[in-house]
Amino acid sequence: MPLEILLILVIGGISAIAIVLHLTGRSERAILHPETLQAAWLRHFPEDHVMGTLLARDCHAALVETQSGPGLIWALGADTVGRHLRGYEIDEVTGGLTITFHDFTAPRVTLRLDPDEAPIWQQRLARA
Repeated sequence: MPLEILLILVIGGISAIAIVLHLTGRSERAILHPETLQAAWLRHFPEDHVMGTLLARDCHAALVETQSGPGLIWALGADTVGRHLRGYEIDEVTGGLTITFHDFTAPRVTLRLDPDEAPIWQQRLARA
């Protein structure tokens, strides 16, 4: 098979898969619910015991209090990412906060928070 035809088939196939996933709703960001937040955290850290949570109003991020210290879970596409809060920096940006981790697997996350919500998160993160 000529390379040109193979290239067209590969690009067309990948594009078709992306379009089908988007049209069926599989490209939407994960929404964290108070009832499922603990299970989402335990999927990342099964040995932790969740003692409390603070869910963002947009339901795409949450602070998690565990016996091993605080953590952050956020939506990354249709899945979630969880990190213990050890070694990080907080920067206030328009519309929320940016947290820079000292971790190459998740170097930075920008949390979209309401203006009255950001100070509460900053206070909780400062105590972490």
